Amino acid sequence: MVAVFDDFLEANASYIKNFNNVDLELPPKRQVAVVTCMDARLHPAPALGIKLGDSHIIRNAGGRIDEGTIRSLVISQQLLGTKEIVVLHHTDCGMLTFENEDLYQIVKEKLGEDVSDRDFLPIADLEQSVVDDVNFLSGLKVLAPDTPISGAIYDVKTGAVREVTRK
Repeated sequence: MVAVFDDFLEANASYIKNFNNVDLELPPKRQVAVVTCMDARLHPAPALGIKLGDSHIIRNAGGRIDEGTIRSLVISQQLLGTKEIVVLHHTDCGMLTFENEDLYQIVKEKLGEDVSDRDFLPIADLEQSVVDDVNFLSGLKVLAPDTPISGAIYDVKTGAVREVTRK
């Protein structure tokens, strides 16, 4: 069986032939971090006009704010100079399709493991999840208090980004 990773390595061999990004600085040029979903239908860079080197893009299931996201944002701000955060959720998100208890049961049945001590941060209301995540971030004492934080929803059918909230 050929792994997808083999395809990636082949593609990389072509990519490096024209690679010319050797002068990009470590801190993101536009001093912004975008928190968004890992959904394969959402490619935040072109959707938001972000060029290589412009922004940190932090991705996870649902684009939710969890400990890994907070860790990344603190590093992004304190060590790499970002000054703004954008939370970008999207329509038709898989996180809208289950509740924690559903996933607990699936993992127990398929793997025999009890994960009921975890919150997988499913989404019941898409717009409210954006508001909740922006509000949560704005209350974190480990982020600079004057950090502009915006929240939006990306439409997977049209590519449009709609602002939901701003702090």
